[in-house]
Amino acid sequence: MAALAWGTQTIRKVDKIVGPGHDVVQLAKKEVYGLVDIDSFAGPSDVLIVANEQANPAWVAADMLSQAEHDPGAGILVTASEKLAEAVLAELEKQVAQLGRSEATRACLLAYSGIVVLKTMEQVIDWANAFAAEHLQVQCGDQSKTVSETLVNAGAIFIGPYTPVAAGDYYAGPSHTLPTRQTSKFFSALTSNEFVKSSSIIEFDARKLAQSADDIVRLAMTEGLDAHARSVQIRHG
Repeated sequence: MAALAWGTQTIRKVDKIVGPGHDVVQLAKKEVYGLVDIDSFAGPSDVLIVANEQANPAWVAADMLSQAEHDPGAGILVTASEKLAEAVLAELEKQVAQLGRSEATRACLLAYSGIVVLKTMEQVIDWANAFAAEHLQVQCGDQSKTVSETLVNAGAIFIGPYTPVAAGDYYAGPSHTLPTRQTSKFFSALTSNEFVKSSSIIEFDARKLAQSADDIVRLAMTEGLDAHARSVQIRHG
């Protein structure tokens, strides 16, 4: 990161550093921010699953485990169905034992993951928007599309029972450098837009500056910046 930010005899200084990495990488990006731009302070990975009684508990559990195996990574279910929550918990206990990274994934479940049961789906939606997940899955059966339209904070939204996060990881196509740590409230996924910048272009002629001069001077003097005011006044005697 230091080489990219300052440049060396063999590495050219860059203007922007993007992409994921473990905490040391992210802290290094944060350290050089301002000297260069960065995309975001990212990681660890998370998935929030919004589900109702139509969800398949085995599939929900499998999707939670797919994030927990990152170690660290968080798999969280939020639902208004206590029955679904209990079924998912049973599936987690069964499925985690079958994984190649079983021990680490189990520890990650205990440390970072959870199942949240609320009274209504309206509360579930509000909770999900406040959580601002990196990956947000909506497993609400035939209501999945409708529910997804109420969710506004997420790096990527995966709609319906047949859209696991792995489809986005490896095949679907959109950017998978996503905002984490609840930063999807104000960050978006990394796209080509991150490499587009704009400049304001201002051009007055003598007549337009004369028309605006009194307002500009008054504002400048209100700030106590008489040199600003004079830079306008000097052009009109």
